[in-house]
Amino acid sequence: MPPLNQLKSTKDHSTPGIFLSITRIADTDRVIVGAADAKLYEYDLAAEKPEAVPFADGHTSYVTGVAWTPSAVVSGGYDGKLIWWDADRKPIRTVDAHAKWIRRVVASPDGRLVASVADDMLCKLWDADSGELRFTLADHLAITPHHYPSMLYALAFSHDGRWLATGDKVGHVVVWDVATGAKVAAVESPGMYTWDPKQRRHSIGGIRSLAFSRDGRTLAVGGVGLIGNIDHLDGPARVELFDWQSGKSQKELADTKLKGLVEQLWFSPDDQWLITAGGDNNGFLTIYDAKDGQLAHQEKAQQHLHGFVPNAAGDQLATAHHGRLMVWSLRSA
Repeated sequence: MPPLNQLKSTKDHSTPGIFLSITRIADTDRVIVGAADAKLYEYDLAAEKPEAVPFADGHTSYVTGVAWTPSAVVSGGYDGKLIWWDADRKPIRTVDAHAKWIRRVVASPDGRLVASVADDMLCKLWDADSGELRFTLADHLAITPHHYPSMLYALAFSHDGRWLATGDKVGHVVVWDVATGAKVAAVESPGMYTWDPKQRRHSIGGIRSLAFSRDGRTLAVGGVGLIGNIDHLDGPARVELFDWQSGKSQKELADTKLKGLVEQLWFSPDDQWLITAGGDNNGFLTIYDAKDGQLAHQEKAQQHLHGFVPNAAGDQLATAHHGRLMVWSLRSA
């Protein structure tokens, strides 16, 4: 892959709602977004003016996770439910999956499994076809060191589907064996966690995104560094790279120009580049050289960016925001 030194917006579609999650229908320009109005919408990004095609009713609160699989679309929300949807965008199965807010839902690379994480501090692994629960994975503490409820925000499969990583509010990351459900490693990134003992007696931050490198050796952990003003996410966008098998931190990346939460991470197909996305009140997309940690390119995005999906070629991203759906091209100069 040539150097990714161009990142350009090619489509900017304003929407009335807040998009909290996004997935792509494989080998198409169609994406599905989960929204704050408890709905899912499908968009054809190849259209000159993409129009929202709503799913049937199902969730009763924010839809914070959505994953496409060959057999069904699976979504999760603050109502604690996982819903399986058919090709006509109608629910075919609803499961009371978690006791608290679901934060993210992802599918395995082969589409046979779906994983969910929630504020009950559990990760659950499901059969994508049948909805059968395979494993319940528990290693994240329910209470922070300052005696407040913790949260479990992030998860990611390795590209070979062998490993699954989960990350929580206080910076604890666990890697699991997908075949057995066994815990195989853990790393700590406490710099993602801020405690404010004076103004609010409140903690904020946490690990918001995870990604394995294509070769499976490196685990990228994304969140936010020390926050000065907790009401405005006034902290550096922070990424820490780990050799997860040895437990050693390799490097830390902190951006104080475009601040806020790192909501999503993605390694380029050759593992040369690491793309990060997120924001505070505004959004950002940033490209780092994954080997030396140098910033290669950066773009400010409209509104907070909650997530993105690449296309099959890896040269385009679709991004979901507060009030926007955008498309970006990744090119060399």
